[in-house]
Amino acid sequence: MSDVKVGIIMGSQSDWPTMKEAADILDELGVAYEARIVSAHRTPDRLWDYGKTAVSRGLQVIIAGAGGAAHLPGMMASKTRVPVIGVPVQTRALSGVDSLYSIVQMPKGFPVATMAIGSAGGVNAGLMAAGILALQDDALAERLDSWRDALSASIPQEPQG
Repeated sequence: MSDVKVGIIMGSQSDWPTMKEAADILDELGVAYEARIVSAHRTPDRLWDYGKTAVSRGLQVIIAGAGGAAHLPGMMASKTRVPVIGVPVQTRALSGVDSLYSIVQMPKGFPVATMAIGSAGGVNAGLMAAGILALQDDALAERLDSWRDALSASIPQEPQG
């Protein structure tokens, strides 16, 4: 098993700017991850293999971003017991609302923790993954607490200007 505990997957290269937000926050918190393009529609065998091997490869959380029909997070949840965090990627056609609905409306038995549309969802997915891992990693818990403290300290008490 490797030190990689988080898998970041996305349906296409065009999803990377959103999913990089998750990667960046995981980098900041010192959490190892792998990033892969795993399309539910264009590479279904890759999806099946990724989900079937997630546990044996040591993954503990999978962040799955998708736009449009956004089947990737739900399909991944159907192939593994590893918790899946879904990130709706903003789309041109419906601004990501289509992605949000596809990810959030999962049938009973296949949970996907669904984040906000776009960049904020990417960051929050990384933070959620770190929070899950921090339940069993005291050093990560301290780094996450420090990150949150720094965020709070960066907010002024009074408006400026």
